[in-house]
Amino acid sequence: MSQKYKQKGYQDSGPRTSSATPGARSQGFPDDRPARLEGAPKGRGADRDRDEVFRCKACGEKSDIEFPVTAACRKCGVALHSCQQCRFFDGAARFQCLKEIPAPIASKTKFNECALYAPSVTLDLRGRSAQPSPDGARSAFDALFRK
Repeated sequence: MSQKYKQKGYQDSGPRTSSATPGARSQGFPDDRPARLEGAPKGRGADRDRDEVFRCKACGEKSDIEFPVTAACRKCGVALHSCQQCRFFDGAARFQCLKEIPAPIASKTKFNECALYAPSVTLDLRGRSAQPSPDGARSAFDALFRK
């Protein structure tokens, strides 16, 4: 049967032989990037000079990693020792916890005395730019509404 169009299709060229080497990209271009070392960090966390912080899941307020069991957020008053603030909280897991717990906890946002609780600690990616200063806020406001 003759072809309907004059152009070759992707299947007309026959089977492709894969001559790609482990360092080559899929388009056939050589990979000039250095190889990543085994176990080396990737992405935004590669720069480990950042602080580890605990942030309230309700309002984002920074808090100490070490806090008493009955502590509450300074800004919004939410209990910090709750499932929502825990490292092992996962909405898709059984009983919404990555650890094996014997029974589900009714309220994930209220205080509980779970023995497996660990605060959800993350890297502070904002760094020094997150430091609030009245002068910075005023200068940003003036720049926005400059006459």
